[in-house]
Amino acid sequence: MPRVSRELALVLHTHMPYVEGFGTWPFGEEWLWEAIATSYVPLVEVLDRGAPVTLSLTPVLCDQLQAPGALERCVAFLRGVREESHRLDLSELDEPGVRAALRHSREDYRRAAAFLESRDLLEALAPHAAWTSAATHAVLPLLATDAGVRLQLRAGIESHRARFGAWRGGFWLPECAHAPWLDPFLEEAGVRACCVELTDLGIDPRRPLRSAAGPLLVPIDRELIDLVWSPAGYPSKAAYRAYASYTPRHHRAWANDGAPYDPERGRAQARADAADFVQRAAARVRDGGLAVCALDTELLGHWWHEGVVWLQAVVEEADRAGLRLSPLDEALERHEPAPAPPLPVTTWGTPRDLTTWSGPAVADLAWAAREAELRLLGNGAAPSPAAVRELLHLQASDWTFLATRELAGPYPRERAAAHRRRALAPESGTAHRYVAPHLVRVG
Repeated sequence: MPRVSRELALVLHTHMPYVEGFGTWPFGEEWLWEAIATSYVPLVEVLDRGAPVTLSLTPVLCDQLQAPGALERCVAFLRGVREESHRLDLSELDEPGVRAALRHSREDYRRAAAFLESRDLLEALAPHAAWTSAATHAVLPLLATDAGVRLQLRAGIESHRARFGAWRGGFWLPECAHAPWLDPFLEEAGVRACCVELTDLGIDPRRPLRSAAGPLLVPIDRELIDLVWSPAGYPSKAAYRAYASYTPRHHRAWANDGAPYDPERGRAQARADAADFVQRAAARVRDGGLAVCALDTELLGHWWHEGVVWLQAVVEEADRAGLRLSPLDEALERHEPAPAPPLPVTTWGTPRDLTTWSGPAVADLAWAAREAELRLLGNGAAPSPAAVRELLHLQASDWTFLATRELAGPYPRERAAAHRRRALAPESGTAHRYVAPHLVRVG
């Protein structure tokens, strides 16, 4: 089958660890409310306009969006805390440009609240949900048992099917963590394709690979990704709203160059960067092939305020430029895979191995999770549903990532310790609620 020239796939990986009900400011469920308001709600509007992107939703995120009372609390946060915090900032800050930026920010939260009052967010995302992931975003090569790998895979896939129905076999490997020994487990679970990070291995990223066990390994294009997500990427430009410059109530009212934030200036820059991105993507596949740009959904809107505007502009610019933008499942049907060569364990982390999730800074967390898994799943006994729930939460990659990067103070270690304690003695505390009962079956 001939390779199709000038084809681009955008993959949006959408994930939050289970923070609903686990703390508020500065770490906890407020992260989820912010992601909903600034990333997920604006993204729905772009998806509903027909953006041909590949949306991956983790089961652990979907559980939170479906948890009883969760979105009602989010609306209360947006209508209450965010409304009042903007009012207080506006009452104290006098510079006209800053006040205009605050009014713009307040309107964003108001629009998100109005959306949530009129539509169910998970139902709105459902028509676009194409890929799934491991149940709680565990780094699969770090799991200690075959049973643990199968549990994370099966629970994630069954959760997706129960919620969204059809599934074409697209599976997001958490942290792009791949090891060749995983491939038979992926094949067994029905996985058809997953994205991998093969940068610096001398492998052409524009062609999928066929693993010996069957699943396609789709290289992500680091050159394109770094245009967006790197210290010098698009979000660092002067016109964009600065992420780390705060008002007294932690709102963002300045641009990266220190000027008061101007929304129209930011949108114009997003459109210019979208045109640049499409031009560079077209150049990547000028001689044929498939370029895959994979991004965390939360980058668009939450971390990069204008990111959703950029995404919509990329869709429009690709059409004008004649660059084929396709959902990844469809694109893979048009590209003949090459046989996969022998591969090492790879991730998107720095360096491209497991260090971020098991290096010296977090080795204790990694070993504690493996030891708990061996105790629960390695002896042939059937653990209780409550113990399995807690083990799944303990295995989430987020705790070691946050601890390695020192992004959330003691929060990730406290969460990991609590889940481990309850996994090994589930009667010792309040077991965490999961809304999907199939996530607790072992065997």
